Amino acid sequence: QVQLVESGGGLVQPGGSLRLSCAASGTIFSPNVMGWYRQAPGNQRELVATVGTGGTTNYADSVKGRFTISRDNARKRVYLQMNSLKPEDTAVYYCRLVGSYGYVYWGQGIQVTVSS
Repeated sequence: QVQLVESGGGLVQPGGSLRLSCAASGTIFSPNVMGWYRQAPGNQRELVATVGTGGTTNYADSVKGRFTISRDNARKRVYLQMNSLKPEDTAVYYCRLVGSYGYVYWGQGIQVTVSS
């Protein structure tokens, strides 16, 4: 059974930075896609960024140029470096893994709050 555990969230001032990490455990087959999604109160969960096993990335327009996703395949980790944070980035951030056979796994989520 695959499990995903996020870390690195918290409270940051506008313009600040945070780095989220997601550690995967269990048997994970390649190729796969790991990514970050977020959900703000009253909103639907939305894509933030994804990265494939080979390093291909995809970003939501709202975070392009500010966020960077990366992964360490050997350690089964995915990261999200978030710079120039805005209050509208406030949300619960979820790690997601889509495995080779199409199974989708989610982390439990971690709060990111951008406020002065």
